[in-house]
Amino acid sequence: MDIRELLLKDVMIMNLKATTKEEAIDEMVAKYAEQGIITDAKLYGDDIRKREGESTTGIGDGIAMPHAKDKAVTRATVLFAKSDAGIDFNALDSQPVHLFFMIAAPEGADNTHLAALAALSSLLINPDLVAQLKQAQTPDDVVSLFSAAQAAKEAKDAADDAKEAAPAPQTATIQTGAKPFIVAVTACPTGIAHTYMAEAALKEQAEKMGVDIKVETNGSEGVKHKLTANDIARAQGVIIAADKKVDMDRFDGKHLINHPVIDGIKKPEELINTTLNDEGAIFHGNGAGGDDEEEESGSLWNRIYKDLMNGVSNMLPFVVGGGIIMAISFIFERYAGAHSGLFTFTNNLGNYAFSFLVPVLAAYIAVSIGDRPALMPGFVGGWMATLTAASFVKAQNPAGFLGGLVAGFVAGWMVVGLKKLFANMPHSLDGMKTILIYPVIGLALIGLVMFFIVNPIFAAINGALIGALESMGTGNAILVGTILAAMMSIDMGGPFNKAAYTFAIGIYSASNYTDGRWMAAVMVGGMIPPLAIALASTFFPKKFTEQERQSGISNYALGLTFITEGAIPFAATDPVHIIGSSVIGSAIAGALTQLFRVNVPAPHGGIVALALTNQKVGFLVSLIVGAVVAGLILGIWRPVAKENA
Repeated sequence: MDIRELLLKDVMIMNLKATTKEEAIDEMVAKYAEQGIITDAKLYGDDIRKREGESTTGIGDGIAMPHAKDKAVTRATVLFAKSDAGIDFNALDSQPVHLFFMIAAPEGADNTHLAALAALSSLLINPDLVAQLKQAQTPDDVVSLFSAAQAAKEAKDAADDAKEAAPAPQTATIQTGAKPFIVAVTACPTGIAHTYMAEAALKEQAEKMGVDIKVETNGSEGVKHKLTANDIARAQGVIIAADKKVDMDRFDGKHLINHPVIDGIKKPEELINTTLNDEGAIFHGNGAGGDDEEEESGSLWNRIYKDLMNGVSNMLPFVVGGGIIMAISFIFERYAGAHSGLFTFTNNLGNYAFSFLVPVLAAYIAVSIGDRPALMPGFVGGWMATLTAASFVKAQNPAGFLGGLVAGFVAGWMVVGLKKLFANMPHSLDGMKTILIYPVIGLALIGLVMFFIVNPIFAAINGALIGALESMGTGNAILVGTILAAMMSIDMGGPFNKAAYTFAIGIYSASNYTDGRWMAAVMVGGMIPPLAIALASTFFPKKFTEQERQSGISNYALGLTFITEGAIPFAATDPVHIIGSSVIGSAIAGALTQLFRVNVPAPHGGIVALALTNQKVGFLVSLIVGAVVAGLILGIWRPVAKENA
């Protein structure tokens, strides 16, 4: 895509007046509305903020690329804006942003905005262009700079394509006396800016060093410049600069280094030198020892958290679907009777979904660690954790949720161990590993571990935990409810939020889906942040911008339906006031649910759960008091918005 087709001089802002992130978004959205690029400033602005709530588009080096695709946009456009003073845009490098590229695409644009981001990213890796853009004084200057940069890129891409199209040496050996040749893969979770910036940085650095490189991108436009078997065979080594999983088995037997995508942007010379010096470990794919020799970035806790969240995220559809269907069944039971077809069908359907919670959790924890060969052992281990009799000792309780967690991690690392154990088998027998060896030995080992170790231990722990919670006094219950509800507001969907919700689900499932005391605290605690924002923006309008007041209205619906994430865009721009007030309100609400002994026998639903709870008044009082307290604190504590000062 030619970025010059999207850059319009009439919508450029050469001197942003804004001093904050919110003001910058408002000013750019207003410019779009003024020029008729968008027909609904609120809709487009809300979508921009929603995208910022997912992750900042401030990509570093003084550049931000906010973007949205919706029905308010009349034509695909890129708005260029410049701030000489710089604006705090929550950029990845924590530095002020000077150059803004706000991308607008109509709803049926077939991902035009993502393609524009890719094109922009590949140009903006050039520090000379960035420096010149910061000095640009007129829209004509900007267009001229991009025209020159685009023309240069097109010429270079044509030369690269011609070179790539030429027949490569059909050999699996490294060519002596020729330029070194290496391959790389770049990828980021959204497949937008960083994927292409890393590609451009690696190619530019390789050219400076006299190294031939081919870079495959796993981005928003799909896989581009896909590495062929011959590319990989003749490459001296492989660079993976990615923050998501890529196809790895094809690199079996090659020197490989695995780094975050940001290293591809910031440290291309280091990555290339490491590869040229054969410092990367020899990689073994699933058929020959697994990917356990990849370089893992981050701490042990980060790895454990990633594996756990893989299990939780795959389990949640069963929780939400089964929970809401089961909630509906209780309503049918109340009005149609326990023997009605409506009740028995919906209740059984909800229970069927719930019966998969622990097996799916364990299976996808295992997959995150050991890849596909770990799926079956993890699933069986999780299933055994739900069975009271799946042990050599008699126990009144199954190992339950805790046993399932352990089963997932045991199955995953057990498969990693099997891959190491059979790494030196002849390559001709590789097919036997995934078809025969891993399934049979994996099943036998997980069965032995669960039957003789995990189930006996965790059945006892599970029983003791349930007994302790059942006998817990009011004071202790209030303390636990306070902590769980507060955790729901600390990061609004992050590790603390997920930990509290997972704990409540565990107790709920262990009690055969009857003990919803902790679910009450968690649910009310998660409803408070968006409700607090809605109330504060309604009754303290001067503390919020016009755009925030309009967005605040939608938080009434989001809060009542237990969608805590509705508060994220506000928390991203004002974390201290939003999170601080929300935590206090949620903690109070959670404590009240335990004081009133509220029981919510459904793991989702928000205000819909009111029809199921044993204490409707207690549920409502807890929710209203927590939301009002948080809303008042936020409204009083937050400073007046600059546009209203």
